[in-house]
Amino acid sequence: MLTKKEQRLRRARQTRVRIAQQGVARLTVNRTNLHIYATVISEDGSKVLATASTAQADLRKQLGGAGKGGNTAAAQQVGKLIAEKAKAAGVEKVAFDRAGFAYHGRVKALADAAREAGLQF
Repeated sequence: MLTKKEQRLRRARQTRVRIAQQGVARLTVNRTNLHIYATVISEDGSKVLATASTAQADLRKQLGGAGKGGNTAAAQQVGKLIAEKAKAAGVEKVAFDRAGFAYHGRVKALADAAREAGLQF
């Protein structure tokens, strides 16, 4: 019997295989109880092009201090920020890698905010 984490990682592996075949940059999301992290990785997976998270000091100040990074409002802020950074790095189109997490709640809020800010996926 697989644990909950092993199941999530198995789903993530299957998704990454399909994304690698597309040959586009990858927007990957990692979620913890306190924070949400977003990273844009190059097509070949060798370079990190942009990162954003609620653990960054400037974003934490906007959110109102420690412990405020685990909600959908914070995820929306991270989505906008990662889209701005990705566009500054020259990336317009990405594949969304939710790392096996359900497309719901904070993950969905981040994705929607990134789309609204101009990223295509």
